[in-house]
Amino acid sequence: MNREVTLPLIVDDRGTLQVAASDVSKLLRTVGGRWLRLVETGEGGLDEDTVAALTIELAKLADRIDVACIAHSSDRSS
Repeated sequence: MNREVTLPLIVDDRGTLQVAASDVSKLLRTVGGRWLRLVETGEGGLDEDTVAALTIELAKLADRIDVACIAHSSDRSS
């Protein structure tokens, strides 16, 4: 199942982002990294292939958030 996730940017009436995208993308990457470490240490009984696939998807989502916010910032500075 390969579904596209649409993430709206949360902005106020002046176009200012209300959630620090860097915090959100860092959180997504951190979760994936922690899952990978659990697999490497054999803790949690996690399936390596599933964790790898989920970690990749979390990283892609974090990248999309970063790109959307960069585009948003670029639009505002023009």
